[in-house]
Amino acid sequence: MKKTFLVLAASLVLGASAMTAVSPSTNTVQAASTKKATTQKQTAAQQAKMRTFVRQTLNDNHVRGTTVVVKNGVPQQISYGYAWYGNNMGNGDPEITYPACSLQKVITAAIITQLINEKVGTSNHFSQYTTINRWYPDLKNSSLVTVGDLLANTSGNTVGNTEVDRDQDYTEQEAIDWIINDSPSGQIGSYFYNNANYILLAGIISKLTGKSYEQNFEDRIVNKLGLKGTYLYQDIPTGMTDPISYNYDYQTGKNYQNAVYVPSTLASQIPGAGNMFTTPMDYYKIQVALTDGTILDKDDFNYMTHVKSRVNNYAAGTYLDNNDNIKSAYGNLRGTHFGNWYQLTTDNKNGLIMFLNQTDDNEKDVKAVGYDILQHIKPNTFVAN
Repeated sequence: MKKTFLVLAASLVLGASAMTAVSPSTNTVQAASTKKATTQKQTAAQQAKMRTFVRQTLNDNHVRGTTVVVKNGVPQQISYGYAWYGNNMGNGDPEITYPACSLQKVITAAIITQLINEKVGTSNHFSQYTTINRWYPDLKNSSLVTVGDLLANTSGNTVGNTEVDRDQDYTEQEAIDWIINDSPSGQIGSYFYNNANYILLAGIISKLTGKSYEQNFEDRIVNKLGLKGTYLYQDIPTGMTDPISYNYDYQTGKNYQNAVYVPSTLASQIPGAGNMFTTPMDYYKIQVALTDGTILDKDDFNYMTHVKSRVNNYAAGTYLDNNDNIKSAYGNLRGTHFGNWYQLTTDNKNGLIMFLNQTDDNEKDVKAVGYDILQHIKPNTFVAN
């Protein structure tokens, strides 16, 4: 998609917060208006301090990207550096949509959960306990693997190289067929993180609805929430673009090195597991909608994240910690330098969504940066992992 990278001098623009005072018109209104104006000033000042802290933290760790900080239920977008250095496009630019990587998996799980509810009382009724040979009779061990196993990564599916670019644009069905035809099996019931499970779930969604995963994603997520920066790769419109990923060169002290983008061929290989592009603010809206009744309600979210096949704290694209009070997920794409991580309280009132496009390709380091910010949002609440 992007072929040319121009080396330009780095320039980071810091935005200023606007503060608005309200002029009273009567003595009665004056007290309320003054209080409101004071509150607005305090909020603006707090957000300015948060913005400075986050940007300084990203700078100190030689990472670049865009974030949404959530404090006491208020989301604030804070970005730093370039999304596309050669074109002078800054992170947070409204024309940039970021690869969600594995942060897409919870959405695929949510659509499956919707369909479990919708199909009750019909001939297509199914649950977490339904074996997947109903949809994949030719897949090895499919008569023993359940929908819950796919959600919890306990299917025994050990297919490799799902993120090694095969230099071919796949249709959804072709990507699913590749998994079926090249699917070695391990021990069912043992945890093994694998994109193949969510690619198979995308296929089940299509088979159950008679519509592509793409159409379900558009109808059930994007249109339902009115998202303006969220697409599957093939649907990114003219006027929008995805970012470039980079490394920092510690020897030369230079940012924006080793530029790599997500090729269409790679994105096409992993429908349902990593072909979604979004913004951190759109992603926050999705997270809220997973429990407020718009996409799912709290019982639905609890159902999919606590399937009986779960053997650790992972299911439905989500890690739960601290007695289910904290949710998180990490994602990147092999061969690129993207590093995405979110960690939120399960009530969505506090936390961080972080999409980085310059990293050192180390998950622990990315999370350490995020944890420093989380400690500033609400100390001693989040998990350092």
